[in-house]
Amino acid sequence: MVRASKGFRSGTRRKLSKNFRNKFKPSDYLREFLPEQKIIVNQNPASQKGMPHIRYKGKTGTVLEKRGESYLISLKAGNKKIKVIARPEHLKPASK
Repeated sequence: MVRASKGFRSGTRRKLSKNFRNKFKPSDYLREFLPEQKIIVNQNPASQKGMPHIRYKGKTGTVLEKRGESYLISLKAGNKKIKVIARPEHLKPASK
């Protein structure tokens, strides 16, 4: 018997799939966020760099600071406040 893989993207065949026409938009990669801005984590499967874990998909958080090309985000997971680093193509602004 072979052990089942438990990699970073295991079990995400449907969760991290997109229509071919929606896979690449340059505007997603060039987004800018300000500190204290509300964002939603929405992973882009076309880019694996700086992708937050799938358990944070759809979570709302606030931007704390910019680190290089990525952003440090504060999210609430259960009763804890956690910090996640993600690139802008995996984030979208929350509507007001």
